[in-house]
Amino acid sequence: MDAPLTDGFGRAFHYLRLSVDEVCNYRCVYCLPEGYKPSAAAAEPPLNVAEIGRLVAAFADMGFWKFRLTGGEPTTRADIVEIVERCARVPGARRLAMSTNGYRLAPIAHALAQAGLQAVNVSVDSLDPERFARITGRNDLAKVLAGVEASLTEGLETKINVVLLKGFNMADYESFLRFSAERRVEVRFIELMRTGDNEAFFNENHLSGEHILEMLKRGGWEEQARREGDGPARRFRRPGYAGSVGLIAPYSKDFCSTCNRLRVTSRGALRLCLFAEGQASLRELLASDGQREALKARVRSLLERKEVSHYLPDGRTGSARNLALMGG
Repeated sequence: MDAPLTDGFGRAFHYLRLSVDEVCNYRCVYCLPEGYKPSAAAAEPPLNVAEIGRLVAAFADMGFWKFRLTGGEPTTRADIVEIVERCARVPGARRLAMSTNGYRLAPIAHALAQAGLQAVNVSVDSLDPERFARITGRNDLAKVLAGVEASLTEGLETKINVVLLKGFNMADYESFLRFSAERRVEVRFIELMRTGDNEAFFNENHLSGEHILEMLKRGGWEEQARREGDGPARRFRRPGYAGSVGLIAPYSKDFCSTCNRLRVTSRGALRLCLFAEGQASLRELLASDGQREALKARVRSLLERKEVSHYLPDGRTGSARNLALMGG
């Protein structure tokens, strides 16, 4: 294995978030309120299974052991189980997870687990059917929650992602805590992030992560020690609860100091940060196994450009037009 991949600020990287398609079939108010519209990159097909396998193998060579498949919505791909199986077979890929809106999760959870998936994050922005439909544009809450239960049945580590929206779902806060009391899930509250397309919505509905932190502390939730591979999420537990609560607050001080991840888009472009300016294509180096060393050299060279932080508090969102395009 190669020397660990580190940047100029002493941060070590072992976590790759790989989008497998930018397509999403939901119309979430904070991301794609008008529905999915193809980007310029969509003129070429997404990475195929072989390209994905070569990409994951090259990153595993560089010490990456944690991989997450994202979108858009990854399960819009008919070959998502084959993708999971290919990634899970890569030597050194110790941890394989997927982020999904859950609409197709219940019928394929068993196949995903058998293929080697170990963990799943499911977006559930409300536990009230009407609020859920208002946020996502789909009346799918029962279907999504069935996917959560199927994941738990299959033994997948299951997390629920909840984007906090001041004007939409704060009435669900206690319901989500009760949900974690009864199930071995981690409910992750995520601070709304501004993107290029949602400035007005952000200004109206942003709720500080620090506010949620204070609510958790008042409610008797105790912060847990960081574990190997943990990113910027802070994790909390409360006696008597089967599950836990996480908090992702990207506007908090020193949020980027623990950065351990890189991103690759569905068309094979490396993004050094979700909110970076621009990206660099790796796809031409994924055509054959014989290009692996050149691919790794390019990644190491590009990492020299990574900045110390994003600049969200300054209103700078980089090239992030919406989260679906990069696999937020």
